[in-house]
Amino acid sequence: MSMPVAILAGGLATRLGAVTASIPKALVDVGGRPFAEHQLQWLKGEGVSHVVFCVAHLGSMIQDALGDGARFGLRIEYVFDGAPLLGTAGALKRALPVLGDRFFVLYGDSLLTCPLGPVEQAFRESGRAALMTVYRNDDRFDRSNVLFEDGRLQRYDKMSRTENMRHIDYGLGVLTSRALAMIPEGHPFDLAALYQRLLADNDLIGFEVHERFYEIGSPDGLEETRAFLASRAEADRRTNAPS
Repeated sequence: MSMPVAILAGGLATRLGAVTASIPKALVDVGGRPFAEHQLQWLKGEGVSHVVFCVAHLGSMIQDALGDGARFGLRIEYVFDGAPLLGTAGALKRALPVLGDRFFVLYGDSLLTCPLGPVEQAFRESGRAALMTVYRNDDRFDRSNVLFEDGRLQRYDKMSRTENMRHIDYGLGVLTSRALAMIPEGHPFDLAALYQRLLADNDLIGFEVHERFYEIGSPDGLEETRAFLASRAEADRRTNAPS
């Protein structure tokens, strides 16, 4: 995988209450390991070699825990947010000097399982400034916020949802430095707002994935993710057990 991956890990994690009172979400214990290690394992398996954590709140703890990535077979770098906090898209713009011209982006509380190769290929063939992956959600795991019909991303709005929205922002995207050019330097800017502007300019492509996502941003999501990883570990144990 030639493109680096940016992981947005600068949130305050207020929904998790006491769980993240003294540690960032990236270090929450999931199956006996910090959550971020599960993300890194997936990325390594997909051929990723370079990961950039965009951090702020307790970010030095993430850096201390994960280091330079050598033990994961990765190169990990860290870019710290400033004051005031720059928001998700603003943090990515700050990280451009280490991310380069094009890169994947995912949220620090999302565990994904989709293959990255087809996503990168679709992006490169599109000629657009950005790509958003979408998933047919039908309000199952969260409120659907994407209108995706006939293979096209037609509307995206997290605040003003409509009944015909069946898909959801999956939590994985591809961005370019061109996509971030509209963001004023040093000003807070949200990734969702950036996607909306790019869509309005016909510079954002949608790509549908079919593997559901897991997340640890809420107490229910955290427990569901723990259960999923536990069941997967048990399945792996049985597969690899001597006959």
